[in-house]
Amino acid sequence: MLLEYDGTAYCGFQRQDGLPTIQSELERAVAVITKAPAKAIGAGRTDAGVHARGQVVSFRTGARMPAEKFVPALNSVLPADIRVMRAEEAPWEFHARYDARGKTYEYTIDTRPVPSVFLRNYAHHIPAGLDIGAMRKGCAHLVGRHDFRSFAASHGGAKTFAREVRRCEAEADGGLVRITVEADGFLYNMVRIMVGTLILVGVGKLSPDDVARVRDARARRLAGPTAPARGLCLVRVDYGGAAGDAGRGAAAGGCGHEFC
Repeated sequence: MLLEYDGTAYCGFQRQDGLPTIQSELERAVAVITKAPAKAIGAGRTDAGVHARGQVVSFRTGARMPAEKFVPALNSVLPADIRVMRAEEAPWEFHARYDARGKTYEYTIDTRPVPSVFLRNYAHHIPAGLDIGAMRKGCAHLVGRHDFRSFAASHGGAKTFAREVRRCEAEADGGLVRITVEADGFLYNMVRIMVGTLILVGVGKLSPDDVARVRDARARRLAGPTAPARGLCLVRVDYGGAAGDAGRGAAAGGCGHEFC
């Protein structure tokens, strides 16, 4: 399934006892529709307050309902801030998380003196001009395969820190700044720490070349603060298009490359 959700009211994607989460709401909805429990597996375990417009979720069911019928059925029992946009049958072995080849996140910053009330849950407000040229130069130091230990939360629990960032871009439009990061995988809070570091570049507290020095130091204390969750959105999950990869191709929704 392809999902959109507003993460404001939730304690992240992953189920937590006694707390509202995206996974628990999905599993409740699936149980209502199919009359049987099922585990919903997300491509990304978004944190509390993080949003998605391209989350992919898989679950197994013995229900004989056609896949496309799950869209209106689940949306009829899900809360209004979670929506199933598309549903397709995938091979039995498909796994939304482990089969993913990459993800793309966007982070939105509102730099206008007075922030829009309609973006208060979807953008981080910084009432100051940001040097987009400098931020773009800083972004360039984050592209490639590196040890991103400096940009990982100290309590993340990762065993390896090497990731390949395929794209890191900063764009400005009408007082909004959007930072887009695409990678083969992400460490805990990696995008938000990268954004916090690039903001320091944008306000002149770090130079673009300092980003490379922070990266190579492999020390979290040298990077910027963790940007607030509300500005972050999972926009795309890539499942690749390798020959013979029938599971990923089928789950990709007909395009053979990504569930987009």
